[in-house]
Parts: sequence; structure tokens; C-alpha cells
Amino acid sequence: MNEYIQAIRQRNEGQNRRACVVTFGCQQNEADSEKLRGMAAAMGYAVTDTPAEADLIVVNTCAIREHAEQKALSTIGQFKHLKAKNGNLIIGVCGCMTAQKRRVDELKNSYPYVDFTFEPSALDRFPEYLCEVMDSRRRAFHIGEAAGSIREGVPILRSESAKAWVSIMYGCNNFCSYCIVPYVRDRERSREYQYVIDEVKEVVAAGAKDVTLLGQNVNSFAGGCSFAELIEKLSEVDGDFRLRFMTSHPKDVSDALIAAMAKSKNAARHFHLPLQSGSDEILHAMNRHYDRAHYLSIVEKLRAAMPDIALTTDIIVGFPGETDADFEATLDILRRVRFDMIYSFIYSPRAGTPAAKMENQIPEEIKSARMQKLLAVQDEISLEINQSLVGKALRVLVDGKSKNDANTYAGRSEAGKLVHFKSEADLSGRFATVRITRAEPFCLHGELQEK
Repeated sequence: MNEYIQAIRQRNEGQNRRACVVTFGCQQNEADSEKLRGMAAAMGYAVTDTPAEADLIVVNTCAIREHAEQKALSTIGQFKHLKAKNGNLIIGVCGCMTAQKRRVDELKNSYPYVDFTFEPSALDRFPEYLCEVMDSRRRAFHIGEAAGSIREGVPILRSESAKAWVSIMYGCNNFCSYCIVPYVRDRERSREYQYVIDEVKEVVAAGAKDVTLLGQNVNSFAGGCSFAELIEKLSEVDGDFRLRFMTSHPKDVSDALIAAMAKSKNAARHFHLPLQSGSDEILHAMNRHYDRAHYLSIVEKLRAAMPDIALTTDIIVGFPGETDADFEATLDILRRVRFDMIYSFIYSPRAGTPAAKMENQIPEEIKSARMQKLLAVQDEISLEINQSLVGKALRVLVDGKSKNDANTYAGRSEAGKLVHFKSEADLSGRFATVRITRAEPFCLHGELQEK
């Protein structure tokens, strides 16, 4: 990697070239794009957010849903006119979409202005692939190259200083029947825990106050210690910061992890625990490897160890074969657990996954009706939980100013709740204490408290 970085840096010397990384998808893609920007900067490019200014554009794509792929393809299509204006512009595409042969073939045949593609498991080879295109002046489409060991030392250019994403593992072994991730991000590979500790120390020393550990199945981490042990080790890192992680799989939530969180001075009292469905039959069809009883037992253990913990989850509505009774079982879990917030999705088939071939696909009108009912139930629960916070003082990490009011700031509580408040001073990137005065289902409003 370094030899290619240096080779391109020498070419760019004195050329005032710029690179733009366009990102779609999840937090893991955001973290990957920080590495792409870091490598681009190391290669001598000035990093810009404006594609029209760039001599190098890299589109980091998502494949979790068909809509995400179409959105990425539409954006890539808009760069055709930039290529026409700047013959030296190089356009690369990476991310989950480019691990699918049909999409790579489409980019190759229908997007002649795309110069190269590479898979997310080959992210560190970006400088090598770019150098290849520069040397040969020929297009190159890389797919099917097996993921090797994780390469440490990849340059990172973080998008903000107060929050940091730290990838601790890559890939997935779960093969949930609706999910494309194991097919596009390869098998699970964990970093050695000491590299993770060193990176967390580095970002905290640089001012990060909210650190999120990332992985497709973060609590199956196996980088020389268990995930629970990693949380314990990271709790010894000096600094005033919150430690978060995502995404967890219920089958891998151990008693040791719950105990480590409860003891930690840094672990946020917030657990994102994807449910997907409250029906045992649907969970089995999804290949989730747990049932509702096991899920509820985890919730009970979490709340016994940390009574103030906030719980959030993912729900899929309208999975193939979902009956009215299956859907009611999901609503029953919502009412039992009383999640602070849910991330809900209407099921849409993904080509290449077992669920896409299942019989009894649910009609769109039924899925939409169920989604509206789900949201109505959860909105009521979220509002009740948020109203219980009125009058309480919350410690908030301030994201920045509101777009609609120059004196209004927005931040996140330890539980991840959005909090709005007014301040004459710019508190961006700092902790502030806010007393809650009003609640809505999706956010809180409050007054800044003096120190």
C-alpha cells in the first residue's frame, strides 16, 4: 500500500489535484470512507466535498436495498458530464454494490466513464488500483479477490473530531435470509485487540468524546479476547468519553458483556439490540438463531444490571409469510419491552438472498398498513418515555447549530436521544447539561444549565 501511495504522491506533487469521496449507506461505510479520504490525502490530493472540483471521485456504495443501489447508480450517472469536461478525471466505485458481479458488469458496460471498481474487503488496495489505472490508462474491474488479513496502518481522515467510528471487525457469518451483507463483505475478520485499544486512545487524545465500535456483528469479536473483555480493557482508557458499539446480534449477547457494560465508566447506557420480528416462526425463517423468549431474557438481564439503560431495535415489517398473528407478536414485543426508539423497514426482496425466493411474499398494501400501525404503537411508547424525562437534567454531546435557528443547538444524550436547546455560546463538540422542558416522540427540548 505505502509504495503505491508514495508513487501517486510524487505524480501529484505541484499539481493541486483534488479528491472527492461520495458515501452511501451505514456507519461502516462512513468509516470506510474516512480511510478512503485518508489514503487520498496521503497520495497528495486535497480532499473536497464537491465532485465538480475533483480530479478523482470515489463512490462508496451500499447494497442493503435495491433502492440504495439505484440511488448510487443515479449519482454515478450524474458524473458523466464531469468526465466530459475534465478528460483527466478518474472515477472509481467501491463498497458493497461492487461485490456483486451483475452490478460490476453493469458499471463496466453501461457506465463507460467509470474507470475502476473494487470490493469493500479490498479497501486497503485502493492506492494500488488507482496506480494501475494511471499507469495503464485502461479501465479495471476488480471482483472475486479473496479478503486477506486486516491491514493496519491505513491512513484515516475523520469527518469530525468529537465523534469517532472505530472498526473492530469486518464481514459477517450469520447469513440472515434477508441480508446481502455476508455475500458482499465476506466472512468475519477481527482486528487484534491492541490495535483497537491504540486507535481508541488516539481518537480520545485528539478530542473524541463519543467513540463507536463498529462491526457487522460486533459482539462476536474475536481479536485475541472476547468482546466483553475488550469493553473492560477500553474502560481503562483515560479521558471523558462515551463508548458505544453497533451492531449486536442477540445470539451473541453474553452475561459477561452485560456485566462489563454495567461496570464500565465509559460504556453508554444504551443498547441497540435488533429484534427484526416478534414471531418465532418468522425469526426461524429469517435464520436469526434466537426466539422471542431468549430475546426477552436478554432485555430482562440488561435492565436488571442497568435499570436506566435505553433500548433501541430494528424491525422488519412484511417478511415473506408474515401473518396477522406474526405481526401482532411483534407489536406485543414492542409493548412488553418499550423501546426508546425503533428503526423500522418494510421488507423488500434483495436479489441473491434466500428470502427473495421465498413463497408468500406480502402485498405492498398490507406491508404499508402494518408499518403504519407499528409506527403508531411505537410513537406512543416513545412519547411516554420521553415525557418521563421532562424536568430532568441530561448530559448532552453537542453536534452543532440547528439549520433553522442560529441560536438553537442540537446534541445527543447518553441514550442517543436528540436534544434541542438555545445557547449564545457555540458549544459544538462539547458536553453540556440541558434540563428537559418539553418532549416529542423523536426529540427533546430543554434549557441549557450553567456549570
